[in-house]
Amino acid sequence: MTTSDEREMLRETVAALVAKHAGPAAVRAAFESERGYDESLWRLLCEQVGAAALVVPEQMGGAGGELADAATVLQELGRALVPSPLLGTTLAELALLAGGEPDTDTLAALAEGDSIGALVLDPDYVVNGDVADVVVAATDGQLARWTKFSAQPLTTMDPTRKLARLRPEETKPLGADPGLADFAAILLAAEQIGAAERCLDLTVEYTKSRIQFGRPIGSFQALKHRMADLYVAVSAARAVVNDACTAPSPTSAATARLAATEAFNTVAAEGIQLHGGIAITWEHDMHLYFKRAHGSTQLFDSPRELLDRLESEVLSTS
Repeated sequence: MTTSDEREMLRETVAALVAKHAGPAAVRAAFESERGYDESLWRLLCEQVGAAALVVPEQMGGAGGELADAATVLQELGRALVPSPLLGTTLAELALLAGGEPDTDTLAALAEGDSIGALVLDPDYVVNGDVADVVVAATDGQLARWTKFSAQPLTTMDPTRKLARLRPEETKPLGADPGLADFAAILLAAEQIGAAERCLDLTVEYTKSRIQFGRPIGSFQALKHRMADLYVAVSAARAVVNDACTAPSPTSAATARLAATEAFNTVAAEGIQLHGGIAITWEHDMHLYFKRAHGSTQLFDSPRELLDRLESEVLSTS
């Protein structure tokens, strides 16, 4: 079991790597590259942090960590909108581990960062799909590894996250799906919270420096209230996501995703408005957070589907 001190050390290490190698210019260069992410940074994350090895047991070449460890790393990557194959790779590892006899060689390659993984929940929108070496699909409660597949890269609104349309050509059954959509929801929620926190920081910093009527706009009472409301929204959502990371369940996963999605969308929308016209220019990062917020909202299960699931759970227990 990872202690809170160990997890904080993990967070600080990732944050330091991101600060050094993933500034705004580096992030833009990464998502404009052929593979859509910085391969040298990915290597550093795998070698110095063991980012791709966190959920893999030690006897299979991994670090023997927990879902919350992977969530910690994704939160820091999300904070800077770092394009990375970590989400898809982690989900592919969890899928392989759910099989009766996990492929240890494949898991070891994923854990080392030599192979890239992807989990298919919706074949039309697969994270990492165009760069994946290892693909596992969760369909109707069953898992299958796609040993041969076709991949078509998609043009999306959010340039920081590459998606692809995948179609299977040869498949191999792995076993029952333990609820990988829930793990995906929790990890994505953690990433959203990191991005929401940074989005709020950028907005607060801007309101402190933007002068209107001879004073910073952040000094106006109305904006102070808006900043306070945003801080409360993000903090409350972060608490919900943290609970889901440490105690994953279908209910906690859906709740975390809804909370993180609402918080991120709200902060991104306020950020665009409070930054004014500069926020929608290509030179400013705020529009990238806005696009990430809306792109993430529709990834995996939609908010409507999550709400329907929670509603059915409430009705079944009442």
